[in-house]
Amino acid sequence: MGHEVTELDLHLLDDGRHLDLHRRLGAHPLQGDDFDRGVHFSLWAPDATAVSVVGDWNHWVEGADPLARTGGVWQGTSTHAHEGHRYKFAVTGRDDVTAQHADPVARRAEPAPDTASIVHRLRHSWADGGWMADRSTTDPWRRPMSVYEVHVGSWRRDPAEPERERGFREVAPELAAYAVDMGFTHVELLPVMHHPFGGSWGYQVTSLFAPAARWGTPEDLAFLIDTLHQAGVGVILDWVPAHFPRDEWALARLDGSALYEHPDPRRGEHPDWGTLVFDYGRGGVRSFLLSSALYWLEEFHVDGLRVDAVASMLYLDYSRPDGHWLPNQFGGRENLEAISLLGELNDAVTDRHPGVVTVAEESTAWPRVTAPTAWDGLGFSAKWNMGWMHDTLAYFSTESVHRRHHHHDLTFSLHYAFTERFVLALSHDEVVHEKRSLLTKMPGDRWQQFANLRALYGWMWAHPGKQLLFMGGEFAQAGEWDHDRSLDWHLLADLHHQGVQDLVRDLNRIQRGHRALWDGDSEPGGFAWLVSDDADHNVAAFIRWPTGPDADPLVCVANLSPVPRSRYPLGLPRAGHWREVLNTDSAHYGGSDMGNQGSVVATDEAIHGQPASARLTLPPFSVLWLEPT
Repeated sequence: MGHEVTELDLHLLDDGRHLDLHRRLGAHPLQGDDFDRGVHFSLWAPDATAVSVVGDWNHWVEGADPLARTGGVWQGTSTHAHEGHRYKFAVTGRDDVTAQHADPVARRAEPAPDTASIVHRLRHSWADGGWMADRSTTDPWRRPMSVYEVHVGSWRRDPAEPERERGFREVAPELAAYAVDMGFTHVELLPVMHHPFGGSWGYQVTSLFAPAARWGTPEDLAFLIDTLHQAGVGVILDWVPAHFPRDEWALARLDGSALYEHPDPRRGEHPDWGTLVFDYGRGGVRSFLLSSALYWLEEFHVDGLRVDAVASMLYLDYSRPDGHWLPNQFGGRENLEAISLLGELNDAVTDRHPGVVTVAEESTAWPRVTAPTAWDGLGFSAKWNMGWMHDTLAYFSTESVHRRHHHHDLTFSLHYAFTERFVLALSHDEVVHEKRSLLTKMPGDRWQQFANLRALYGWMWAHPGKQLLFMGGEFAQAGEWDHDRSLDWHLLADLHHQGVQDLVRDLNRIQRGHRALWDGDSEPGGFAWLVSDDADHNVAAFIRWPTGPDADPLVCVANLSPVPRSRYPLGLPRAGHWREVLNTDSAHYGGSDMGNQGSVVATDEAIHGQPASARLTLPPFSVLWLEPT
């Protein structure tokens, strides 16, 4: 297939509707029958007065391989360039200043501190055909979803080389086996797009089409994803369209003008992060971002995109004081261009890749984030429930003696739990910047901290929504996350840490086997309170109802005080035997092993709006799950 930019390409590019820029722009090796015919290069740089390609084959001499203008694109073929060669574009602006830039659509980048792009074509023989076929015919929201959030470079390092980051290919077998063993359905990777500054955790991306060179080649990333798919684990990538770094060799002022960034600093600069903001109203930028998102789904078989910092895209006054932001054409603070871009993104993903999810990290009360665009929504599959995270962590980090005054923090999320499709995320953001680890957020002595953490997980996995847990949380990592060092896997020699890991493994296993816990997460008919107002005893309980006709309900009851409760009355939907399918206070998890000896018997005494009830023993700082037998 030819890679020359045509008049149709230019029209779609400028109109913001080109969804396959990676097939036209960038560097494309040309193949003859038995020989290499060079490389076709193309760059969108409408304000440039001259562009040439410099690289290994021409000794980086500017002007040696000039490109010709076709509309706003410069293109041409360098017959001496080959796959594997490093290259940049030498771009002369209207000010007659020439600067060398990496290729915005490069498939591969040099490891930092070097900044060139590399001519590359992905070569990977995929073996995930069964996974991909199944994905295209299923609704992921009607399935169990438990997500393990991972930073590749710090997940598990070799103890003999603690300073060395392991890459995509090296971690693949271990990560896949671990995710399967723990029962996670998906792995969500912190940004794997190329980012020279490791301290950004991947959120300052310089190449939106190239995998992070610090962790390997495009083939290495494909191997990781393929390995996870063959193990039955989905892959979600963090994708960052909200901003980009100011590096002069990357996107900033690429053609001597504000090309990718908005020209007005009141819209084009992010005050918190010191980065630049994309010009969402410019057709070429829209085409670039849409093509980037679809590229990862198409070329790397990715199962979902978690879109970072959506709130900063939606609001023109995000983190800006009065007088430092530019209103929209109607005088409002909504970023109309970004809103339409997000809708187009989600529609394109739905149309091209059935079964793929898009998840918004959106921290405000913006309405209809997960409603279809046809209903004036943004069209996301789900959004992170930041309100649940904030309130729940606030409650669990409160000393138990004061929890009676904060009971609403535990229950308030159910007032809006069905207004959107939610992911309950305890992410990397909650265990950095002196926020402490999840374990050390918990109050009390060491035993109480572990008990509270286990109860938090028991509550979280029963709550409506899909679950996401950042790496280390599954075994109660004691310290904050540090991207420059490995997780503290040695803690698993301690029975309390091992107990938390065993609990998370069982939560995932039990959840998969109980339809009530996942089929109907966004439907109010799948939930009913049993006890919502017993603040004095720090007790709360609810029922999860299945949508299928043959599935059983599941009851969750929490005692979040240090005082055991004996013969606590609890309404149940039917009389008879109820099995204790989960007890976070089990000795197996490091608890005191208090409970109901595996089951309770419900009588026909009606309470809590239910026709039957039982008297339960509620261990301290615990969550119990019950099912009828």
